[in-house]
Amino acid sequence: MAYQCVLGEQRYQFQDLKALMARATPLRSGDCLAGVAAQDAQERVAAQMLLADLPLKTFLNEALIPYETDEVTRLILDTHNTAAFAPVAHLTVGDFRDWLLSDQADTVTLQQLAPGLTPEMVAAVSKIMRVQDLIRVAAKCQVITRFRNTLGLPGRLSTRLQPNHPTDDPMGIAASVLDGLLYGSGDAVIGINPATDNYQAVTTLMQMLDDVIQRYDIPTQFCILSHVTTQIEAIHKGVPVDLIFQSIAGTEAANTSFGINLALLGEALEAGRSLQRGTLGNNLMYFETGQGSALSANAHHGVDQQTCETRAYAVARHFDPLLVNTVVGFIGPEYLYDGKQIIRAGLEDHFCAKLLGVPMGCDICYTNHAEADQDDMDMLLTQLGVAGINFIMGIPGSDDIMLNYQTTSFHDALYIRQVLGKKPAPEFEAWLQRQGIFDAQGRLSTGSQLPGAFAELNLNLR
Repeated sequence: MAYQCVLGEQRYQFQDLKALMARATPLRSGDCLAGVAAQDAQERVAAQMLLADLPLKTFLNEALIPYETDEVTRLILDTHNTAAFAPVAHLTVGDFRDWLLSDQADTVTLQQLAPGLTPEMVAAVSKIMRVQDLIRVAAKCQVITRFRNTLGLPGRLSTRLQPNHPTDDPMGIAASVLDGLLYGSGDAVIGINPATDNYQAVTTLMQMLDDVIQRYDIPTQFCILSHVTTQIEAIHKGVPVDLIFQSIAGTEAANTSFGINLALLGEALEAGRSLQRGTLGNNLMYFETGQGSALSANAHHGVDQQTCETRAYAVARHFDPLLVNTVVGFIGPEYLYDGKQIIRAGLEDHFCAKLLGVPMGCDICYTNHAEADQDDMDMLLTQLGVAGINFIMGIPGSDDIMLNYQTTSFHDALYIRQVLGKKPAPEFEAWLQRQGIFDAQGRLSTGSQLPGAFAELNLNLR
């Protein structure tokens, strides 16, 4: 079906819904690279005007990627909750934006609506929203998950302690873990990107982090971000595993390029649950995503990168995760060219995920060859804090020495918690106070005995 309108003296025509969605997307380099972006701002406005008048239910009848050839499309349509969708089923995309911004769309209402929304619906409405709209609506969304602590509560902001090391050296990793804990980081997860997917190296790190958490009775969880098949193998061989990680994308072809499909993720979920390691809940999947991943795998089917990204959240939602993280600026300037594009993408990703009922965090980051700097990241960090982000990254000095990119530090997490009055997860906050790391008012203290205890651990690792 073609979509057309006249703007000024110019007639614009878009051959199908896929083209309309792409042309309506705010400018980003990845869509230009894919050849799907609007030619200029006027064409973008024409597409946005047409999109605003489109009934939401159109997305249930016109699949952007064919149902017959893509299992993500089948998942989206087969699991759609028509009863939950009913309250907004009569709205256009523009009407939906206005309703989301109204007081009628409160936290409870949005939680009840989430199963009735498809990724394409929320991607469409995000394309006609301002930055302040994305922040205001996301701030009303709450997605609460539990494993060994409670994440996503109002007034809370958690962190992933990311102690990566270029050679996976346990002593170097332990030093970074101690550094992060002493700054109050690590309540979302202590998560390592291993330098290699070698089974022995990965399981050595799993056993070390399990020892740290158990020995010091830390109410958090660990994750080694290896391929999901390595983690399944570890479970079958009796290695301690908390969270199960996998990078995911919004098309079957892109997921195939990652060596995964929905059935394999289901197998991983069941394997993880069989261990029954959660003490407060059973949310144990950890997914990472990023705009441009489908395009970089030549698996985008002509769909714009932000819509492909949002489809990945349907995959995540299906497996009831503890954490989902958009690694927003990591893929590079080929997909998000500069600070402005990274900021917009991060806010879109958070908004879309939260509206779909996904527990969203963000790796607020950029690569060294992008036209971005730490000031851009400070702006995105502050905006996402106001928007109610579930968690961010905590890395020594903001510089990941293994992955070689710039992200947020332990100090950045302290900043955003202090300026917005946010706290860590309640169980973790209580542990920080018991350890003397935080005082009763939630401020950093100098009375902790943890460094001495970790010195003993480091000796054992030699």
